[in-house]
Amino acid sequence: MQATPTASNPSDKPARPPLQSVAQALNTLLDAAAPVAGSDTVSTLDACGRVLAAPVQAHINVPGMDNSQMDGYAVRAADCVSGQARLRVSQRIPAGHVGQPLEPGTAARIFTGAMMPEGADAVVMQEACEADGDHVVVRHTPKAGEWVRYIGEDIRQGSTILPAGTRLRPQELGLAASVGQAELSVQRRVRVAVFFTGDELAMPGEPLKPGAIYNSNRFLLRGLLQALGCEISDHGIVPDNLDATRQTLREAARQHDLIITSGGVSVGEEDHVKPAVEAEGRINMWQIAMKPGKPLAFGEVNRQGAGGRAFFIGLPGNPVSSFVTFLVFVRPFLLRLQGLPREAVLPQPVAMRADFDWKKADKRQEFLRVRRNAQGGLDLFPSQGSNVLTSTAWADGLIDNPPGQTIAAGDTVQFLPFDHLLN
Repeated sequence: MQATPTASNPSDKPARPPLQSVAQALNTLLDAAAPVAGSDTVSTLDACGRVLAAPVQAHINVPGMDNSQMDGYAVRAADCVSGQARLRVSQRIPAGHVGQPLEPGTAARIFTGAMMPEGADAVVMQEACEADGDHVVVRHTPKAGEWVRYIGEDIRQGSTILPAGTRLRPQELGLAASVGQAELSVQRRVRVAVFFTGDELAMPGEPLKPGAIYNSNRFLLRGLLQALGCEISDHGIVPDNLDATRQTLREAARQHDLIITSGGVSVGEEDHVKPAVEAEGRINMWQIAMKPGKPLAFGEVNRQGAGGRAFFIGLPGNPVSSFVTFLVFVRPFLLRLQGLPREAVLPQPVAMRADFDWKKADKRQEFLRVRRNAQGGLDLFPSQGSNVLTSTAWADGLIDNPPGQTIAAGDTVQFLPFDHLLN
């Protein structure tokens, strides 16, 4: 007969759910994410980093006319079959000017980007020509179409050049400008509220009391959010008590799409963020089988009076854990809120060679701070502790190491470069 649990019996406590894998956790976040409602119309000059809310269509051909790819001479190919043709130079056509129709047996001095004169069907680069008074000797046998850019060769009028959901880089801005697009419709910025818990936290510039530390995570997370183009509200450092945490959550939920916290999501008596979220909304996911970053939480905070909810992501308090979980989970989640398609937000690992040994396999998925070396391999930062923020400044990426996996020098590993994850 089974004994009845007593108040002192550990079996009275509900069993904790198993840790979610990184892949399961990322799917949970991305399944919940959808592009935020609303768009802005902004100058194309100011749209870098934004995400298109509507496609961009070309209302003109690019180029808009047949033009020269080279400085040289516009000719009729049929006049130059000898390879030593001597032609009268009948006109000079700089870029931005329109020439006269080209008479048979003549050439036009032409410059890069200038409109081809009617009748000309080739350009001979100036290096293959010799000026002779008002004539030119063409020491080349051109083919029709040589060094000519044709109308619509790059972009055809009526075509879609940038689909909705495109994150705009400088090259996309240049492409939009090339068809005369002065303004673009973009997704509105994601509104993110942040706050930080811990009575031990102090701000740089303040004297450190015994037991205090400077709040590096505030600077780290704000920088990461700014790099992603978010609209940030910073609620600062919140006292370590349940009432203050609940009040800050209620305020943050009112006007924001996402609330991000740092610290207070573990299981200690002074970790008030998780119970505060459960009181003001719900936790959908907690604790991930990853190292560093196990105590990550995801949920929702209700908007009192207004209806709806703000998403919530609680990051660990250790700075490296906060940094890594942001890159692995928060960045893709935010990019989905911004309107990028799911397949475009997932990390893209690169296969590279490890130039070190990692003999202490962990049962959790590990993210190791590494740096590329001159030999084309990866070096490991000596200390992989979750408090060693120096490792994130030294490294230029992470190794995504599967659970239970050791690494020997020469092994192929999956490398996540920061130059992809930090923009």
